[in-house]
Amino acid sequence: MFGDIMGMMGKLKETQQKVEDTKKRLDHVLVDEQSSDGLLKTTLTANRKIKSISIDDALLKDKEQLEDYLLLVLNKAIEKATNVHETELAAVAKEGMPNIPGMDGLFK
Repeated sequence: MFGDIMGMMGKLKETQQKVEDTKKRLDHVLVDEQSSDGLLKTTLTANRKIKSISIDDALLKDKEQLEDYLLLVLNKAIEKATNVHETELAAVAKEGMPNIPGMDGLFK
């Protein structure tokens, strides 16, 4: 029994390291989003850090429209990045979890 616990602890430590490595890798995974007309474009990392924003000159004439575009496009990009982030981390966590009865529903 003690060996089983030590084995599980080692597996958990290994999984924790894989999660940290995945988080670092997600700094280099880029998510692009743009408005339907292409006037505003943004790129985020899968860790939800904004890398770039490109605004067409046509949007600079109307502050309210620009603000609306920013809200829409940034929220869509954040949602995409969050999905990538959560999917990647869940896969790593699920792969490394020991088979503990009742815990299998946590990472679906």
